[in-house]
Amino acid sequence: MAQPALAQSYPSSTIRIIVGGGAGAPPDIITRIVANELAQSEGWRIVVENKPGAAGTVAAGEVLRQPADGYSILAFTLGASASPALLPNVAFRHDTDFAPVIKVMTAHHVLVANPSVPAKSMKELVALLKSQPDKLTFSSGGMGTPAHLVGEQFRLQTGVRVTHVPYRALPQAIGDLINGTNHYQFITPLPVLDLIASGKLRALAVTAPTRMAALKNVPTVVEEGFPELVIADWISFVVKSGTPDAIIATLNEAINKALAKASVREAFAKIAAEPAGGTPGEFGAHIKSQMAHWSKVINDAGIKLPE
Repeated sequence: MAQPALAQSYPSSTIRIIVGGGAGAPPDIITRIVANELAQSEGWRIVVENKPGAAGTVAAGEVLRQPADGYSILAFTLGASASPALLPNVAFRHDTDFAPVIKVMTAHHVLVANPSVPAKSMKELVALLKSQPDKLTFSSGGMGTPAHLVGEQFRLQTGVRVTHVPYRALPQAIGDLINGTNHYQFITPLPVLDLIASGKLRALAVTAPTRMAALKNVPTVVEEGFPELVIADWISFVVKSGTPDAIIATLNEAINKALAKASVREAFAKIAAEPAGGTPGEFGAHIKSQMAHWSKVINDAGIKLPE
């Protein structure tokens, strides 16, 4: 009897959603879209807090310091799923110390290059990199970010030799890609759609199985002959393990309803993202498979982060 009563009274105070990235980054934008819809449709009081750093472990640690009562939610990302392999001495694991709530969205990456790079397609870029080993660079918004991880999988799958240049923040990485300091990058489309349209960056391929509506003229990695590089970025919500199942069910139901709203779907579409949804169990299985996948990529690539 206690759990149903608990769910009925939840939430009775403000819910915090902790994002392990900076303001304006895709996880922040997606989280705020969903939080705003929950505030309007459910009448919940929600604040979104940004706590970037250390491959998402700063944000995760903040949630773990709070009670397991559903009032502190972690925006959990693809990058965070790689943190156990990147930082093996961190004192927690995302698959055991957190309970899955829901997968919120998926978004594929676009491979962009500085226009000075003499490659008009992914195939031509691979050929260029193989002809000039260790001469070109790819950038990201930091070690362990999705842009870095996808770039490393690209390197492993194609056998190219290229140098990764990590930045403290994504805007810096994009700026140096535009000015030619670096040569290419994998990135979710939102930050670069206007740059592609204006010719400041050249789009070579998208990591989707079919062409993106926002980039209709850009071929997929499948079309380019690299089907193993179909990769989807994702953002989700998790809570501290031990949170009552009834509270997790309440959150899951409300967020699924929010993701089905036309206004939310339209907001996602504008940033080339797709609503996900589903059950906590489905997302829990996804977390485990992603952790295993990125652990192999990190180990094969020999990536290590300073403790």
